Amino acid sequence: MLLLAAHSSVLGTLRNGCDRETRFSVQWARENSSDRFSPVREGIVLNGFVNRFSEKIQFKRTIRQPRLQMLHSFNKVSRDLQYSMASDEPKPKRIKLEEKKLSQNALFGMGNPLLDICAVVDKDFLDKYGLKPNDQILAEEKHKEMFEEIVKKFKVEYHAGGATQNSVKVAQWMIQEPHKVATFFGCIGKDKFGKILKEKAEEAHVDAHYYEQSEEPTGTCAACITGDNRSLVANLAAANCYKKEKHLDLEENWKLVEKAEVYYIAGFFLTVSLESILKVAKHASENNKIFCLNLSAPFICEFFKEALMKVMPYVDILFGNETEAAAFAQERGFETEDIEEIAKKAQSLPKENKKRQRIVVFTQGKEGTVMTKGDKVETFPVLEINQSEIVDTTGAGDAFVGGFLSQLVQDKTFEQCIRAGHYSANVIIRHAGCTFPEKPDFH
Repeated sequence: MLLLAAHSSVLGTLRNGCDRETRFSVQWARENSSDRFSPVREGIVLNGFVNRFSEKIQFKRTIRQPRLQMLHSFNKVSRDLQYSMASDEPKPKRIKLEEKKLSQNALFGMGNPLLDICAVVDKDFLDKYGLKPNDQILAEEKHKEMFEEIVKKFKVEYHAGGATQNSVKVAQWMIQEPHKVATFFGCIGKDKFGKILKEKAEEAHVDAHYYEQSEEPTGTCAACITGDNRSLVANLAAANCYKKEKHLDLEENWKLVEKAEVYYIAGFFLTVSLESILKVAKHASENNKIFCLNLSAPFICEFFKEALMKVMPYVDILFGNETEAAAFAQERGFETEDIEEIAKKAQSLPKENKKRQRIVVFTQGKEGTVMTKGDKVETFPVLEINQSEIVDTTGAGDAFVGGFLSQLVQDKTFEQCIRAGHYSANVIIRHAGCTFPEKPDFH
């Protein structure tokens, strides 16, 4: 009690007699203390000022008696405080902020798995199958033989592909460890391409649980490279055959869904299994988890708008690019071409889980990324890159989402998620296909 009384006395004198700099310093220490500002902590701060304060008093040729008494009192409190801190009196606790520890299967993705088959081909091969040097098409009957021929005739590289699988693969790459943070569901065939796809998913450390069936072959995407051009031919095949009751509803698979905290599905899967998407989306909403959807392509907004709008009330984060945003606005009758206005209107669409306000993220290539946040819309510039360094922009959108998800599942800020998305996209466009170096260099 005597210590506290002396402490109060000195503080009162200091407030009246010391210089402004010292008073401000004491006030700053009060306001910036992580604990309640105890007498011991305040004394420590004052103790740091004693020498300077003493010198200022002694410097004056005419020292008034009250200031001498104050100096004696101050020195006594300082000694008492030093004794107190040397005793067994509990010291203020320091709070250490720790990074969130990720668990396996925290991120869940479901979509169309494709085995990417990349090869440098010649013009004769393109002409044989009626392919343009730089194009993206769905395989027709005349293309079915080309997937076997490209493997036999050229040196190929295989990669686990498909929009959603690309994104969870990039997210896992950004996270690095633990492995299998990302889970993926989709349908493949019981064939050699399916076997390779499983191997490639394992190499990417993604916990892929495929529904395997025999009716259709594994989906493939041939990337026919000629010079700087890439002609993509996708044969969805088995990817179109996913069945909710034969895979998602199985107890062991649904347990993996329940383990997740963040869910991501590309809009392409709306054409395959709307009922599967709705089951996952409702689970996320009812348990206040994060459900993310990508518009994926203008044709999804145009021809599958009814399915899209059935899922929209459960969407916490909506992704898309500028062309997809424009198609979405047109189909919804937003009557605006301004991407920020489209984002705000998409954000305000009806939502089931009122605990989370919807976030809308629209990329615009090199023009920057638009994101709604609360009542504001912000634009974030992308990383600069020399045009000569760009190899392939095909997987940029998937990579952006993957980077974003890698931080989202770690409870990082949305600004940090955007930064990671820009970084991932910047890396991927320097490589052919959705491929990347062994480790990221993101801080």
